[in-house]
Amino acid sequence: MAALNGLAKRLVNDGLLDETLAGSGLTEANKQKLPFVVYLVQNGVLDAKTLAQVAADEFGTPVFDLKAIDPQALPNKLVDAKLIEKHRALPLMRRGNRLFVGVVDPTNLHALDEIKFNTGINTEAVLVEADKLTAAIEAYINANEESLSDALGGLEDDDLAGVEAGAAEAEEEATNEADEAPIVRFINKILLDAIKTGASDIHFEPYEKAYRIRFRTDGILSEVSKPPINLATRLAARLKVMSQMDISERRMPQDGRIKMKISKTRAIDFRVNSLPTLFGEKIVLRILDPSSAKLGIDALGYEDAQKQMYLEALEQPQGMILVTGPTGSGKTVSLYTGLNILNTEERNISTAEDPVEINLEGINQVQMHTKIGLTFAESLRSFLRQDPDIVMVGEIRDLETAEIAIKASQTGHLVLSTLHTNSAAETLTRLLNMGVPAFNVATSVSLIIAQRLARRLCTKCRKPANDIPDDILTEEGFDDIGIPRDEFELYHPVGCEACLKGYKGRVGVYEVVRITPDIATLIMEGGNSLQIAKAAKQAGFNNLRVSALRKAAQGLTSLEEANRVTKD
Repeated sequence: MAALNGLAKRLVNDGLLDETLAGSGLTEANKQKLPFVVYLVQNGVLDAKTLAQVAADEFGTPVFDLKAIDPQALPNKLVDAKLIEKHRALPLMRRGNRLFVGVVDPTNLHALDEIKFNTGINTEAVLVEADKLTAAIEAYINANEESLSDALGGLEDDDLAGVEAGAAEAEEEATNEADEAPIVRFINKILLDAIKTGASDIHFEPYEKAYRIRFRTDGILSEVSKPPINLATRLAARLKVMSQMDISERRMPQDGRIKMKISKTRAIDFRVNSLPTLFGEKIVLRILDPSSAKLGIDALGYEDAQKQMYLEALEQPQGMILVTGPTGSGKTVSLYTGLNILNTEERNISTAEDPVEINLEGINQVQMHTKIGLTFAESLRSFLRQDPDIVMVGEIRDLETAEIAIKASQTGHLVLSTLHTNSAAETLTRLLNMGVPAFNVATSVSLIIAQRLARRLCTKCRKPANDIPDDILTEEGFDDIGIPRDEFELYHPVGCEACLKGYKGRVGVYEVVRITPDIATLIMEGGNSLQIAKAAKQAGFNNLRVSALRKAAQGLTSLEEANRVTKD
């Protein structure tokens, strides 16, 4: 355990941190190459404001509020982005031959010296709050990257007209480079717009007399373009070339991948699938942004108690964590967030995925290939011969995979996986229905997370929902959420230029259930999903409905959206 000094010692002396926890925290922060303060904030041990105040007292320096500085006024491209990320140190202002650098630990002289060496300017530490610093660094780096528009060729709206004009004279199968240029620009513009608007999927859809392109944004599909129907084949061909598919094969579905480098430090992957329909090939692109896998657990929307249960389960040396929900409910991000927390030099982590959506450095990711026999079960068998600490299985689809995963969890390995069920209780009964013995389920599964994604209300245009009577609130279930009526206010979506129909972004809604002795006993006695759900409620675990209503009561989403994602 690391020796206590400086801020860690002060936190222990002030009674804010247990000595054992402080020592293990220092050790873990060093392993993850994180400042001690950042580690504490990211793992929910202490809040950033408290840590900044203690640091200010300890080091005799005031806390600078990053909100007081204009992001546009930050020294532009003075310090390399890699150096900023490495040391979590942000240049704030320059005064003559002095550069003031925002840090969470003013004693981090190594960071200051390296920045001084690279810039040739004397550096001076400025104490800031850890969470605000993280957000400011991300904003600074993004602002200084090459813009998306420049990276994709400076596309303009006029390119749309160019596509239609070029198509009038060209034949459907034309491959003339001049004729294809508008198609290339049009496809690039669609991909660019999808990234800008935060879409998760792009649908290219041919019909008998029309062609439409739709984006899925915040879980909802909306039409964004209707190019001429005679462009259908050429649009499909261009997308298939970009994703390295066989353009001559139009009768069978195909899978491909596009990697688009949008700046020197950022790339976006698109997972592409073609499907032969009655009037041509429908092509769907899933946008895979690696940054979504590094959001941090605090950004996902867990309640404090739920987050703590997840973190405690991740710290266990063995057991099984199951994440469940329908397609598009955010299961992958929840799993990747857990894997990022676990991803240290001391651990061997292997994942079996179908498909591998986001590449994670330091983790051994295996793509399934059922045609040659590389299945989840086969990969799991191989993992157990590879000296693993942590195993992630993309999905438990059958008894064979379930049995091997449970065996792994019982022999000293932590196993993470997903199932397509609607609730935590149904996840347990699904395993039993697969044929897994009740004893194995009760002793192997340690935590179940059922989740949905609800659209987040736009804070700029939402309006108070004063028109909902008290009896309706009672009927909806607000008496069970643990928040008094006079302490919350509901809101309706409105819609403005900054959002889409009153919503912007999404927030997770979770049911996190730890397998208590009572629930384990109920499983072994053959209890059904209703009985298990009742036992979970009695143990104090909020179900999806209660969690969604709490998000509405906190003003994060609307009652309408809570009903959409959780009401039967």
